[in-house]
This record gives sequence, C-alpha cells and structure tokens, in this order.
Amino acid sequence: MTETSAIDSFADRIRTGGHGGLVSAWVGIPEPMVVHHLTQEDFDAVVLDMQHGMWDMASASNAVAQCRSAGKPAIARIPVGDFASASRLLDAGCTGIIAPMVNSVADAKALVRFTKYPPLGERSWGPTLALNHMKLSGDDYLRTANRLTLTIAMVETRAALDAVDGILGVEGIDGIFVGPSDLSIALSKGEKLAPDTDDIDKELSHIVARCGAHKKFVCAFGSDGKRAGGLLKLGCDLVVASADTTQLRAGAASAIAAARTFAVSG
Repeated sequence: MTETSAIDSFADRIRTGGHGGLVSAWVGIPEPMVVHHLTQEDFDAVVLDMQHGMWDMASASNAVAQCRSAGKPAIARIPVGDFASASRLLDAGCTGIIAPMVNSVADAKALVRFTKYPPLGERSWGPTLALNHMKLSGDDYLRTANRLTLTIAMVETRAALDAVDGILGVEGIDGIFVGPSDLSIALSKGEKLAPDTDDIDKELSHIVARCGAHKKFVCAFGSDGKRAGGLLKLGCDLVVASADTTQLRAGAASAIAAARTFAVSG
C-alpha cells in the first residue's frame, strides 16, 4: 500500500470500526507550519477549523498538502452553511468535511449535494489537487470519491438532537460530530457553557446509540486529553484532544512553571 492509499483508507477505517478509537489534532491558527509540526505527533488525523479559526482557502489548501506529505488525512470544519467551500476543500484533497449547525434533514441533504457526486449528490467536477495528491485518474476518482471522502454533520442544538435519526438516515451522511460546547449552551437555554458534564454525556450516549443503529460513526470534541479518553470510552470513533491554542498555552505554562520551580529549588 502506498502512502497515499494509506491516507485514503481512513474513510473505510472509521466507517468499519475496530480501530480502538482515533484521536485528531484540531488547528485554528492559520499557519501550515503549525500543521506540519502536529503531523509529526501520533495523531490519526488533523482537523482544520475554518468556522472559528482564521484559515482561508489558500492557507487551508497548503495545510492539506502538509498533512498528506506527513501521511495524515486532513478534515476541514467549514463555516456555517458554507457548503460551496466544502466542495473546494474536497477538491484540494481533504478527506472529510465537518459541517456545523446541521439541524434538520433538509440541512443534511443540502450538505450531501455539495460533498458527494451523483447519484448521492451534485458535487461539481474539478478535483485538480485531489487527483495530484491521490495519484488517481479522473475516472478512478469519480468512481471512488464518494467512498474515500467523509461527510460529517455536527449535532449541537436541540433541533439537531430531535432530528438526529432523520439526519443519520440521509444517504451520503457518513457520521456525526458532536459539538459539546454549543450543545451545552442550547440545553441550558443560553445560561451556561458546560461541555464536560453528565448532561452532555447523556445526550452523547444517545447519539452514539443512534449512530450504531444506523451503522454510522460518531466524533466529538474533548477539552483535553483526559476528556477525549472519556469520550472514547463512551463509544466515540474519533475524538479531538483539545485545540492547538489550548495545547500551545498549556505547554508554555508548563515550561514556565518548571523553570521557576527549578530555579527556586535548585
């Protein structure tokens, strides 16, 4: 198996399970070199956050290339409703798209239209960079793209919770990504931000069960490594072990504390 085919087996790997849980990096800093450094660690994938991060299409395309050079799949979270960007990111070689605020069957169908080729969707042809990265002919890419790429709907509102079976029932939706922060805001009617609570775990367990019933996978964001491990125990197939900014500041704080402690004790 070539390096490229190893990357592009990721979609089959997460769909079929039995992988013991996948852990992804999460990058909002719009700098491909940050992605380069993180791909040297033992992450299974890298998510580029284009919803709340500062990525534009050019920098994201360069980051995808960094991921593929390191043998890691790139997944992009697009801005709310920006399904046109989903198509462009797949053209650039992304393995998956995460779409926030998918609150209904209609939203899910609209997402599929932009991320899957016929007969599932209406994705427009133009995957120049993807063809280069994957070393496939146009015919081979067209034949396999719907299987090799992932369309992931975020569940993070009351409406999405109510519609989760309908969303999962849309052909072309490959899995669910739970946004626990927004979900906690929704469940508390805007009163609190509490992503790491029993209330969230209860809803997440329900989503895991529904994904299992539909034979689809579930992903979730963890505020730190320990929380990410807990999400894997709940049954998630892929988790994020905090964001790049959290890891950067935690590492800096740890180094500063160690230096000052050693200076005093030494």
